[in-house]
Amino acid sequence: MSAFLDSQAAQQGQLKPSAFPSVQAWRAQALAQALRVGFPHNKLERWKYAPLRPLAVKSFHAGTTDTGTDSAIDTTLLPPAPRIVFVNGRFSAEHTQLNDLPGLQVQSLAEALAGDDERRLNFLGRQFSDTEAPFASLNTALAEQGALIDIAEQAVIEVPLHLVFISQGAPDGSRYLRHKLDCHTGSQLTLIEHHISQDGDAGLCNQLMHIHLGMQARLKHIRIQRLAAPCIGFSRNDAVLSSDASYQRMDIETGGHLSRHELNLSLQGERAHIQSGGVLWATGSSTFDTRLSVRHQAPNAGCKLTWRGLADDKARVNFYGGILIEQGADGADAALSNKNLLLGPQAQVNTQPALEIYADEVKAAHGATVGQLDDAALFYLRSRGLPKAQAEKLLSQAFYAEAFEGIADTALLDALHPYLPAILHREQEGLT
Repeated sequence: MSAFLDSQAAQQGQLKPSAFPSVQAWRAQALAQALRVGFPHNKLERWKYAPLRPLAVKSFHAGTTDTGTDSAIDTTLLPPAPRIVFVNGRFSAEHTQLNDLPGLQVQSLAEALAGDDERRLNFLGRQFSDTEAPFASLNTALAEQGALIDIAEQAVIEVPLHLVFISQGAPDGSRYLRHKLDCHTGSQLTLIEHHISQDGDAGLCNQLMHIHLGMQARLKHIRIQRLAAPCIGFSRNDAVLSSDASYQRMDIETGGHLSRHELNLSLQGERAHIQSGGVLWATGSSTFDTRLSVRHQAPNAGCKLTWRGLADDKARVNFYGGILIEQGADGADAALSNKNLLLGPQAQVNTQPALEIYADEVKAAHGATVGQLDDAALFYLRSRGLPKAQAEKLLSQAFYAEAFEGIADTALLDALHPYLPAILHREQEGLT
């Protein structure tokens, strides 16, 4: 067994015992599975390009801290209310601000574990396959913090809800969070996730979110990851869509030493639709490892997936985009586009689109490219007086702009602008 798994297994004894026997059983089973399967290695297809060896031999202690540290955070990092804030892996009542929004119900996982309604915790009993272990299993085994968000039927939340995770210098500390978002029939919500480091954070964070969209529900979901360079992040989102539900999603990643993101989307209802965009901009020696999986399980459902990757210096961007159209999912309309730029002589990009079709009368397309900035375009901009660095940044911004088309709401883009990483800001580079 690896030093990593040894150190994580030791943490389960530090958790507060749950009053619910089922939760205790789920935790024990999940940890046993993680230890039995062992730490993943590069001979496994789904982990082929991830830098796993340094992580396998590293030990992490429980990195959550008491809420007494809340006052030490940089409050300028906080978006406006309504917001739910976690500091170093723990819910922060001090910085959380929820306006009186009819139809919105929020509870922390810690509160649910200490409550008397076991049904609210059924999602913790989710079983994962051995190929998904150990990180999904470790999340079940060790998570005691997270956000449980419910949007009532027909409720329309007019303003964006911010979900904020701030981590402060916690070398060799690990944090596990488990979330659940239920958007019931006819509801509408815009959710903006912020993953932020401050004070040289160098820990590990493992987060898993379950998302369920009821019939005709509408969810706009933006995730911004700007962790410090030494950080390691594992993020997984599992979303299920009912009939006529719509899920618009945008993922922006610009930080961390290793960022592993798994996005699993299931179109289980007729005419459900997903529009997913992503920008992965890796610099330095960072690795962004993204796995996108879409399952068409009902007729006349659609997905449009537009992802852009940029790798600079010695960075690596890995992308897997899989679309499965199951038997009976006739009339599916699926499209995947993954284009990537190499911005440094030692940068690497690995991309793998995959398409499986077992239904009739479908419309499906997928494609992936890896290239460099166009020399003619670069020469044109430089001939107009732009320095090389600014010309390259301008062309890079034009390259990934297509991924933002999934956010058609101009007001939302304007509200989002202050929280985008500096690498995506034209003004800060003098490019107006």
